[in-house]
Amino acid sequence: EKKKKKKVRLRRKGGEKVQIIQSMDLEVRASEGAGTIEDSTGGELTVCDGDAIQEPYVGMVFETEDAAKVFYDEYARRLGFVGRIVSSRRSERDRSFISRKLACNKEGYNLSSRKIDRVRIRKRQSQREGCMAMMLVKKQKPGKWVVTKFIKEHNHPMVVSSNKERPTPDEKDKKIQELSTELNRANRRLAACQEQLNVFMKLVEDHTQHLTGTVAEIVHNVREIDSEEQEL
Repeated sequence: EKKKKKKVRLRRKGGEKVQIIQSMDLEVRASEGAGTIEDSTGGELTVCDGDAIQEPYVGMVFETEDAAKVFYDEYARRLGFVGRIVSSRRSERDRSFISRKLACNKEGYNLSSRKIDRVRIRKRQSQREGCMAMMLVKKQKPGKWVVTKFIKEHNHPMVVSSNKERPTPDEKDKKIQELSTELNRANRRLAACQEQLNVFMKLVEDHTQHLTGTVAEIVHNVREIDSEEQEL
């Protein structure tokens, strides 16, 4: 059996590839398609071809922190939960990120409703259930990101989504851009309407002042006529 370095690639929606380098020597046990591969410690790992789910493991290596997050998000989607970044650490030297903790969105507990200035804040129902599932990645000296801790077990049922995939960050950014563009257009239309309204109000004000002056002049003339008639 031939040992070699195995590279696994995940494909984002839209065709973008994210490369994950397996740091251990792997014995290939499936010649093509999806299958299992065995690392040098004897543990089995499923290759993400087709609908198979690849599990993270301690020692797994990623090129970047984003690649690690993409992998965990895809793993979460396939398994039936939502992943999120719960904590990060920065280098004291250059303030760059040196570790990320990715976990289930049901990790931790929400604080109970509290009172501020005697006004009770009503919070929506908590979705936190104290789930411990997580993946911790740390940046190593060669610049790679390595999984240093992985907890698989969840304390809640998995909810596998329908065939419709969750929107990717790129799709979210595109939607935000579209909404921002539409908002800018609406703001421009609103500004144009406001300008027209200001012009109209100015015309009304000028016309009102003209009418006021005309009425005052008429009243003055009528009084003069009455005064002349009384003198006669």
